[in-house]
Amino acid sequence: MDYASCRSLPAMFFATAQQRADRPFLWAKRDGRYRPLSWGEVESAVTRLARALIAYGIQPGDRVALVSENRPEWVIADLAIVSAGAITVPAYVTNTGNDHRHVLGNSGAHAVIVSTVALAARVLPAAAQIPSIRFAIAIEPVDSGGVKFPVHGWDEALDTGAAQPNTVAQRVDALAPDDIACIIYTSGTGGAPKGVLLTHRNIIANCYGAYKVLEILGLGEEVFLSFLPLSHSYEHTAGMFFPISIGAEIYFAEGADTLAANLLETRPTIMTAVPRLYETMHQRIQRQMQRERGLKRRLFEQAVAIGRKRIADEALSLSERLFDPVLDKLVRSKVRARFGGRLKAMVSGGAPLNPEIGSFFVALGVELLQGYGQTEAAPVIACNPPGHIRIDSVGPPLAGVEVRIAEDGEILVSGDNVMRGYWNDPEASARSLAEGWLHTGDIGHLDADGYLHITDRKRDFIKNSGGDMISPLRVEGALTLAPEIAQAMVFGDRRPFLVAVLVPDPEFAAAFARQHGAAAELAALSRNPAFHKALGDILARINQELAPIERVRRFIIAHEPFGIENAQMTPTLKIRRHAIREAYEAEFDSLYEGKGIAA
Repeated sequence: MDYASCRSLPAMFFATAQQRADRPFLWAKRDGRYRPLSWGEVESAVTRLARALIAYGIQPGDRVALVSENRPEWVIADLAIVSAGAITVPAYVTNTGNDHRHVLGNSGAHAVIVSTVALAARVLPAAAQIPSIRFAIAIEPVDSGGVKFPVHGWDEALDTGAAQPNTVAQRVDALAPDDIACIIYTSGTGGAPKGVLLTHRNIIANCYGAYKVLEILGLGEEVFLSFLPLSHSYEHTAGMFFPISIGAEIYFAEGADTLAANLLETRPTIMTAVPRLYETMHQRIQRQMQRERGLKRRLFEQAVAIGRKRIADEALSLSERLFDPVLDKLVRSKVRARFGGRLKAMVSGGAPLNPEIGSFFVALGVELLQGYGQTEAAPVIACNPPGHIRIDSVGPPLAGVEVRIAEDGEILVSGDNVMRGYWNDPEASARSLAEGWLHTGDIGHLDADGYLHITDRKRDFIKNSGGDMISPLRVEGALTLAPEIAQAMVFGDRRPFLVAVLVPDPEFAAAFARQHGAAAELAALSRNPAFHKALGDILARINQELAPIERVRRFIIAHEPFGIENAQMTPTLKIRRHAIREAYEAEFDSLYEGKGIAA
């Protein structure tokens, strides 16, 4: 793909599709097995749906919302919207009715494409309250719920498009690189989401940067497994448009519960994921090894130890050098097999990756590339290159991206990937794009070799009552590295010490309940003094590895795990600090009154 000559995303897609017409492109489970749509079939569907949108009155620059789980129709709909010259407004399937009203109303959407009955039950009533909405398209048959605008079926829309004159080519030719391609709403970790304006140039520049990072792997017939929501900028670029740019196949995972099985079925060569996935897999592998005894466990521990020495550029002894190929065959190959066996690279982004967990996988032979980005940067800013991984960093900036560090440590970014601004919010746009640089709100530094290291979110730093600045991410990373703790959030701004809300690991909690004849439910365990004592001992052990100001003095056990359903995590599995603080505000106050459990 000649990225430099590519003027728009649909032009990039059509150029690739015409070269690969009969090759498989999008794979989804139907009737219990993965079945493909070819590039030619997808091209035909995109063209027909774009014609239908034009026939229904969509004009260049109109906004069309897209609310669907990951599936082939998501890709077809997004490509059809931009091929009609319009702007895609993706929305998370986990949004509430109020969330949908905000996105639809704030963007001034003219139409909405929705997938299922369950989603339509939330989306259509919200759309009915937005005067700008003129019609909807339902991917599956839905109950229109008596809305006044027409709700067209997917097949109906495709048939309508087939009967229309082909004006799509003219719409695509009229697109300019700096036209808006999508408005992606931030996931709202700290409040109401804002609409980020991303141009065709922004996303194509990010695709080029990703290509330059990965070309050393010898990119050819690549296979991606799409797991993160396509409504998020990370998956939208790295999991959809970048694969399109290199002519790759995309498989859609069925869900979080089936991801391990889908990895074995699809055998991806490249995959994007968030740290939470690696944390979960790390805990599972560690628990499995703790149950092993004898030679198998010793071999595993030796494979990790030698791998970590190699990462740290420490010299291996003669016996280690001789034994390492054996460990690769006996241990590391089995770990790689968990990911399908032909994985070239996994890219971690969306949130900071704990270096201990990252080095664990790299030591076991998984090419895990930690990157860094923001929706406002389309989204990737930096990424570790294959073969030159520094797992405690997020790698050097992508090709075409410039990074500098402000006097207060804030990371500033410039390049073709940087957003146009925020939709209908000139004040926020001016603050974020001051003096021609994207102000990320993240704190970090560049090392001597140009690798970027992230310290924390500028706004998330805890400043205790003594004036000390504390990184909550560092402390939470230390807590969740313990196999007994699944999730954690620390609190202590303007307070004398840190406190935490902890979510115990389910297997640890279940084992404790069996051993003590106690109820296994989290609510019951949170009232069990012996369970509090057990967690307190674990916390005391972790505190020994932390600086005095970082130590967690008291804690409470969460009422329930942090999750998307209770709005305590974003759809990409980052904790929503403000939501958790609000949920436990009274209990946090009680901890400072000496009523909580001390570590």
